[in-house]
Amino acid sequence: MTATDPALTALAQGWCALSLLHGRIESHVERALQAAHDLSVREYSLLDVLSRQHAGQGGHLQMKQVADAVVLSQSATTRLVTRLEDRGLLARYLCPTDRRGIYTNVSEAGLALLEAARPTNNEALREALDAAATEPALAPLVRVVRQQGRRIGELQGTPGTVRDRVGTGRVTPPPLSPGTRSDIP
Repeated sequence: MTATDPALTALAQGWCALSLLHGRIESHVERALQAAHDLSVREYSLLDVLSRQHAGQGGHLQMKQVADAVVLSQSATTRLVTRLEDRGLLARYLCPTDRRGIYTNVSEAGLALLEAARPTNNEALREALDAAATEPALAPLVRVVRQQGRRIGELQGTPGTVRDRVGTGRVTPPPLSPGTRSDIP
């Protein structure tokens, strides 16, 4: 294959279209979340991922798993967790069975913000996809995104509110020792 090979050119064009679609969606959703809730896309994603934790086997995510889920490095995820913890939206605590492990939970304030922001996120996502669907280069990708969303929705069922999902299975962290802050590095 050469640099002018039609297959490589088509592959590069497809990658550029995917990057363009992602950038447009992220920018549109970011503006909407910032304007309505003072929340970035990454902050929203982190709250969403952490709100899905549960008390059952494997219900808590390690920081590497959280970083992978929000598509950030571990250090960037730790900084993001710290920012949201400083805002009272998250709380970190030591694993009760392994003092080396650190867990992060969404606070009640974080759950309330996530619940309020979810309709904004969903509407902005719909708007961005609708706008992209009118462009011939992006329309096929929009169809795939929507099909994938329907498949996932069918597998998971239609989610209720954030509070419905976390329900009574939500892990409540043990109280911190007196004089201890929750800003564990």
